[in-house]
Amino acid sequence: MTALRDGLRPKKNSQLKEVWRRFRKSKTATIGLVLLVFIVFVAIFADVITPYENAIAQIGKERLQSPDLTHWFGTDQLGRDLYARVVHGSRYSLLIGVSTSLISLLIGGFLGATCGYYGGKLDNIVMRFMDVVMSIPPVLLSLAVVAALGADLRNLLIAITISCIPSTVRLIRAVVLTVVDYDYIEAASSYGASNFRIIIKYVLPNAMGPIIVNTTMGIATMILSAAGLSFIGMGVQPPSPEWGSLLSEARQYMFKAPYLLYFPGCAILLSALSFNLVGDGLRDALDPRLKN
Repeated sequence: MTALRDGLRPKKNSQLKEVWRRFRKSKTATIGLVLLVFIVFVAIFADVITPYENAIAQIGKERLQSPDLTHWFGTDQLGRDLYARVVHGSRYSLLIGVSTSLISLLIGGFLGATCGYYGGKLDNIVMRFMDVVMSIPPVLLSLAVVAALGADLRNLLIAITISCIPSTVRLIRAVVLTVVDYDYIEAASSYGASNFRIIIKYVLPNAMGPIIVNTTMGIATMILSAAGLSFIGMGVQPPSPEWGSLLSEARQYMFKAPYLLYFPGCAILLSALSFNLVGDGLRDALDPRLKN
């Protein structure tokens, strides 16, 4: 029995080293990781880089001042430093992207793993409900939730999470269905392991490859969704410096001061690109068919 249990234990250290070795082989994935680390560093140390007051209070004598040595990204229509607003906006965008992806992963992971492992009526009921939710376009669903609850950061997180859960449930259910028929699951059942223990210890860890990749690449989608909702005034509200709201405020000045669009637009582009590159690299690194 002990030997059976030892055989079921994955060699985590060697697996992680192998994944990291294959991940580093991709230059684009490495570039994405470096870019992601830089963005996360900016978000964590935003207060050290530039005070938050510079992002919400007028500090420039001139409004719509072009970039110079004093204001690297220029000033907006209210004389606020755009550099400070873009730096602190990274916190909002990363918070929305990471938190919504993780919450949808927890909820969707529980539902998907349960449906895939047990099947039957529970699976049929849950999946038909998910089909109904998925029939509504995610953006439209998010708009409906924000319109019903009100436009603020908390409700934006709720709206985007709800729109993301059905696809997560479907993915995890599909992955679990391919895992539950393996011999080591039957072996775990034979020595009396409970269903919950089997799901947590054996099913989900061996299905983590696609789940990690989907979650990583989903963060980029969540960031873009949040920016889109904030752009139309249904997301983070002023004076909070979220990247989407910065683009919304810059619309009427796009010909007079186009730099107001360039910098937050590039921030959204680079953050989404970094997550996509990392997710693509993880997909190749975790693919068991790519051993060399």
